[in-house]
Amino acid sequence: MATAKKPAAKAAATPTVKTAAKAAKPAVKAAAKPAAKAATKKAPVSKAAKAIAKISASIAKLTERKDKLGAEIKALRDQRAALKAAPVAVAAPAAKKAAKK
Repeated sequence: MATAKKPAAKAAATPTVKTAAKAAKPAVKAAAKPAAKAATKKAPVSKAAKAIAKISASIAKLTERKDKLGAEIKALRDQRAALKAAPVAVAAPAAKKAAKK
């Protein structure tokens, strides 16, 4: 049983004709691909650097929450001070009216 090598026969049977423009396109694409891969390749990062970055991000989140709570506490203190001062301001005109009588 002899088997014929069909892929080799087909490759020889189909001649490829390339024009100058078509031949130049693959060369341009091939030149662009390695540059793109080199630009997107990341530098190796150590485990310690990753851990430090993660901790730094956590600290930033906590600091943001702390600042929000501090601002809310300050607003509540201001509100409380305004409420304490309001009865004194209302009581003063009432005291003046009582003194006139």
